Amino acid sequence: MASAKLKLFDSHAHLVADDQSRYPRNPMKRSPNAPPRLPGVIGLPGGAHGPNPINEVPDVARMLPWMKEEGVEGAVAVQKRMIYRYDNSYILDSSDAYPEIFSAVVILDAEDAATPELVRSYIEKHGLTGVRLFGGRDTDGAMPWLNSPRALQTWAIANEYGICMDLEVLAVGGGGPSVPAIIELARQHPNVRVVLDHMLEPEAEDENYGFDARFVPLAAEPNIFFKFTSINLDIYRETHTPADKALRAAVDMFGADRIMWGSDIGTSSGTYRDMVQRMLDAAALLTPEERHAVLYETGKRVFVKGGTVG
Repeated sequence: MASAKLKLFDSHAHLVADDQSRYPRNPMKRSPNAPPRLPGVIGLPGGAHGPNPINEVPDVARMLPWMKEEGVEGAVAVQKRMIYRYDNSYILDSSDAYPEIFSAVVILDAEDAATPELVRSYIEKHGLTGVRLFGGRDTDGAMPWLNSPRALQTWAIANEYGICMDLEVLAVGGGGPSVPAIIELARQHPNVRVVLDHMLEPEAEDENYGFDARFVPLAAEPNIFFKFTSINLDIYRETHTPADKALRAAVDMFGADRIMWGSDIGTSSGTYRDMVQRMLDAAALLTPEERHAVLYETGKRVFVKGGTVG
């Protein structure tokens, strides 16, 4: 067990079912205009990237023993859009079957008229913990669906129930222009815990490991949180950046109570054990209290409704 005696909570696990009859796949094709991913980051299980291209399919029956072996107490089951698009059946069925282990985050179309009430239904029927919206991208890199009139209806429901809004945008290029909108939305919806995936994927291009002036405004918002995942670790590996120093810089900027670990199993390459060990190594420069927060407490506090932390 790589994580001996440490309590862990995985805030970003993409579950993918072995049973393709009950949960048929509908894979998305990556846009030819989409920015390239660095080696080690994949769109579908089975890709071959990075020095160890091991891409195991994280069916729930496989995830449960993996988590137990590594001391991972719970996980956020995040819909895999690249495989299932907006069919959230497997995520919801998995969290319904194991509510004490998996918290569900669905992915929905921000511009679909059905989305707001579908979120309400998922909350009331399945105890949904969060929603991840997607939509089109503007030519200047902004994401106009974030605060479109339709999306604001979903934000209002998230605020009403106090769930998470889990967003995947980039600080560099893609999502940079959206940072002011994210801050405004967080202020307008104080009951929503806004979670930004993969730390907005900063590039380690300065002495602060990419956590530069673009990130400073986000640090002042108490209901904005960040996931530090295997995507970040892959970026650091490929750019020969010390991951422990990068995480130290992130904690110095945002605080350990705003950062949580996520494996990104189901997208990133590697075994689950490898993902856990790489994160433990990255946390080497944190204090014991900070390490507990990043590896366990923050994720559980943000995503588990009514959950207690220890």
